[in-house]
Amino acid sequence: MKAIGYQQAGPIDRDNALVDIDLPKPVPEGRDLLVEVAAVSVNPVDAKVRRSATPASGDWKVLGWDAVGRVAAKGEAATGFEIGDAVYYAGSIARAGSNSEFHLVDERIVGRKPERLGNAEAAALPLTAITAWEMLFDRLDIRKTVPGGAPVILIIGGAGGVGSIAIQLVRALTDLTVIATASRPETRAWTQELGAHHVVDHSRPLAPQIAELGLGAPSYVFSTTETHRHVKDVVELIAPQGRFGLIDDPEALDVMGFKRKSVSVHWELMFTRSLFETPDMARQGELLSEVARLVDEGHVRTTLTEVLSPINAANLKTAHERIESGRSKGKIVLKGF
Repeated sequence: MKAIGYQQAGPIDRDNALVDIDLPKPVPEGRDLLVEVAAVSVNPVDAKVRRSATPASGDWKVLGWDAVGRVAAKGEAATGFEIGDAVYYAGSIARAGSNSEFHLVDERIVGRKPERLGNAEAAALPLTAITAWEMLFDRLDIRKTVPGGAPVILIIGGAGGVGSIAIQLVRALTDLTVIATASRPETRAWTQELGAHHVVDHSRPLAPQIAELGLGAPSYVFSTTETHRHVKDVVELIAPQGRFGLIDDPEALDVMGFKRKSVSVHWELMFTRSLFETPDMARQGELLSEVARLVDEGHVRTTLTEVLSPINAANLKTAHERIESGRSKGKIVLKGF
């Protein structure tokens, strides 16, 4: 089968950074589904792994986690889907990625594709939707009020893939006021289109801008990027007993400033459940199906902003370059082999 992979970790500007290859078609066992891949999207984690993870000598590392396709075969213990079902999912970081014609995925982390979306539109959603949902409702628990805190959430990096879906989930499922950050006219407009009530500029100090809005101290802050640059501002602006969450990887993060306010700090990695096969692993499949319902009812829209075709090394390199530029908005999707 066709696939895209690499044998040496490193920067994207090398000829062999991503290569078109041919690999054996995998065989499903246990609770696995074999999915014929129709579209994939590219996330910052793809670039992060490509830069740092070298496979064993002679092996190929295949990236990609977001995928949409149809079930082509299934293991003997897989009971949740039938051959031909249209599905979408974000896969497991511990297994081969989805940048291949056929891909194995545990059925517990698979959802039914939104009916109103095409393959490319649906491929933009899984990883970011799971990340946003788990942070908002499992980690920050935004349905539980913070005594004295304003019913406000600040989303830092509102125009990125995770921020784009987080804004929509907060608007669809809560009554919180959403403040998003964006620094360029096009990203400010994007976050407003998605439902942000207010947009502030993350290239300038955040605390004074939040104060100027006159809404009170936000109960929740969700940082999707550049956390190390903003943490001092967050310490100042967040409500006492508020909840702060982050998903990026700062080399160092001083959280002592939160102690005085008893602010809780939450990390989110959407791969945790599949990596450790936690007892609630199937929750990811369930929440993807819930997101699909929200999409089909018109409450949530795709965060797709660009489609490249076909799925090959050249187009994947282009997508990685744009992701690493730090200036992309929404999601980049590749479709068709």
